[in-house]
Amino acid sequence: MELRVSSTLFFLLLLAFPFQFSSSSSTKGFSLSVENPDDVILSPNGIFTAGFYAVGENAYCFSIWFTEPKAQNLTVVWMANLNQPVNGRLSTLSIDETGNLILTDARQFKIWTTDTSSSSLLKLVLNNNGNLVLHEKQGTVLWQSFDHPINTLLPGQVLPKDASLVSSRSETNHSSGFYKLFFDDFNVLRLAFDGQDVPSNYWPDPWLKNFESGRSSYNGSRNVVLDALGYFSSSDNFTFKTSDYGRVLQRRLMIDYDGNLRVYSRESAADYWYVSWQAKSEPCKIHGICGPNSMCSNDPYSGRKCSCLPGYKVKNESDWSYGCEAKFNISCNMNESRFQLISHVEFYGTDFVYLQNSTFKQCQEICLQLCNCKGFQYNFRKEFNRYDCYTKTMLVNGYQSPDFFGAMFLRLPKGDSFSGDLKESVNSCHNNVNSVMLERGYIERRENTLVKIFLWLAYAIGGIEIFCLFMVWSCLMITGKKSSVNEQGYQLNAIGFRRFSYSELKKATNGFCEEIGRGGGGIVYKAVLSDNRVAAVKRLSEANQGESEFLAEVSIIGRLNHMNLIEMWGYCVERKHRLLVYEYMENGSLAQNLMSNTLNWSERYNIALGIARGLSYLHEECLEWILHCDVKPHNILLDLNYHPKIADFGLSKLQNRNDINSSFSRVRGTRGYMAPEWIFNLPITSKVDVYSYGIVMLEMITGKNPSMGIQVADGAEAHQGRLRRLVTWVREKKIKGLEMTSWVEEIMDPLVEGDYDIKKMETLVKVSLECVQEEKSARPTMSQVVEMLQRY
Repeated sequence: MELRVSSTLFFLLLLAFPFQFSSSSSTKGFSLSVENPDDVILSPNGIFTAGFYAVGENAYCFSIWFTEPKAQNLTVVWMANLNQPVNGRLSTLSIDETGNLILTDARQFKIWTTDTSSSSLLKLVLNNNGNLVLHEKQGTVLWQSFDHPINTLLPGQVLPKDASLVSSRSETNHSSGFYKLFFDDFNVLRLAFDGQDVPSNYWPDPWLKNFESGRSSYNGSRNVVLDALGYFSSSDNFTFKTSDYGRVLQRRLMIDYDGNLRVYSRESAADYWYVSWQAKSEPCKIHGICGPNSMCSNDPYSGRKCSCLPGYKVKNESDWSYGCEAKFNISCNMNESRFQLISHVEFYGTDFVYLQNSTFKQCQEICLQLCNCKGFQYNFRKEFNRYDCYTKTMLVNGYQSPDFFGAMFLRLPKGDSFSGDLKESVNSCHNNVNSVMLERGYIERRENTLVKIFLWLAYAIGGIEIFCLFMVWSCLMITGKKSSVNEQGYQLNAIGFRRFSYSELKKATNGFCEEIGRGGGGIVYKAVLSDNRVAAVKRLSEANQGESEFLAEVSIIGRLNHMNLIEMWGYCVERKHRLLVYEYMENGSLAQNLMSNTLNWSERYNIALGIARGLSYLHEECLEWILHCDVKPHNILLDLNYHPKIADFGLSKLQNRNDINSSFSRVRGTRGYMAPEWIFNLPITSKVDVYSYGIVMLEMITGKNPSMGIQVADGAEAHQGRLRRLVTWVREKKIKGLEMTSWVEEIMDPLVEGDYDIKKMETLVKVSLECVQEEKSARPTMSQVVEMLQRY
């Protein structure tokens, strides 16, 4: 009986609705409908899909994306109508009788067309490389998407000579944004900001001449291509290889909405995209990122932040590109203005007056004489041994960095007192631009009476079937809930801490709003639990583990207990969601504190000892052998009293203590902190953590980032300097200073204030250098490190 009812329903539905189909190729007269999710074109290898993609409420674009089963956020690589979405009803993509591919909105408006014509039989094919091609039967190509890139280049796709890649407006708004990759008039490939303020180039560095940035203008071919192995080449002589060069992976070169040019890679649709190359390592030096009258600051732990300058307020809370506006009026009367110092802040470009070898008083008077002068920059140019003055009538491209040694003097009214706190508004939790809502009229379809009768009959039969299915489902759910409650109670007792629901953690984090850190493993959010405890919730990126496997690892981590390890309070495992709940650390990460120079030498030594104790416990004292594999300042958190606690340990890193030839499916760690074993594919042991620990200690002592070269000048190369790795630089200093009693003081960070015990510092440097030996057998164990540091 059920079979006959279902067959009748299917037959009636066929009569009631027009038949649609999906194909990788089509002839004239074919049509894809926005109302049918199955109306798509697949590439033969299944990697790419073309169809209608939702960009907002009742708003769709015809797009090409990587095929990702059950993915909520598809990786789109091309859009036909990104600046003019079509309605979610009656919109179609079709080939008309003249051989023209047309996108029609609500059967009324022609939104986009290929402007082609042919009397031959046509085919629309999505190739294995992601190229959508309209060609004649004999093979003549009439149009292809590769000739019209939007913000992405796929491997093998050439950027056309006079074309450009244009970023999207935001992460959620795919319309054209403010950044573009293009060839300038001198045939040099550049990144430029072309927004609401003054347009400007920012990559390569605009103050460099072409030959200084390794570019050549003596070629008019203007072509750019990224191959399948990760090699990029441009006609201006710019080339690079991705960090994973040599492997055939899914790749895409993309200019992101934040203005950075990146290459993303992954193995397959089951994996997550990761950045294998990017043009700008300092995100705040991308022009226009925070809008006028604001400044950008980059925290290695929490990412980029935009802040209004003192005396200014944000224009649009949901879109920082509008920047900030003044809360005051500047008078032309020189006696009614004052200047507020903002250290380590630069506003690049738009200098109204540039004066070399200027005194501070001269620079100040020049600004006061201009009614529209908003402030001035006063920098010491070490290479010329002079001070230079830059007056500003516009405050754009502002960023704050400890590496910039100049200062900005902001002009403010004398009578008003504005706070010097530059954190008036930071990182909105909402998307930059809201969803697009289209409001257009529709042409009503004329339907005859017979079709309406069949339609209502189909609805009635379908409703009866749905009701029956609902009753069966309700009975099963009642039975399932009982067993689920029992199972959850058993897991709670077995693991020993709380299992949270996804909805609980979503509420506790206010919809995962306040991000306090991120890394390769996932994003960390601040949360307030139902018992008013402040917590840190980590949302894991890799959600491919099964529930039983995840719970087995969580149970082991939950049993770890050490004063220098972050304490886990609970977890969540629901469908694809994997979350961990930790205690909240008031003083943030070690990386943040090193950047702001808030730690004195005594605190740094105690932190070094605490980290060593925590790693020693993981390696030698707990029942399971746990390798951290990513020891770095970002993963070391500090509590209210600046006691260190190691975070981000355990998951997928549990090893057999007796297996000295442990293997990993992929390289782990962070550039600059990784042991040589990772690079040369050698057996991985606990000594990889020892090496990373040594690098972190050297960074604490010297104040220098290990992932960056150290500029030194000596001998014949003093005029240009050389780049040294941190370890090499410290070793050279030690060799040259062996006869000196205070050689350690030469490498100590001069910006750190306070007294110190020279014997303690010498011990810390000596231990650090032992930890970073190239040969892992020469490195001490973490328990030996603890023993050496405890002597003082």
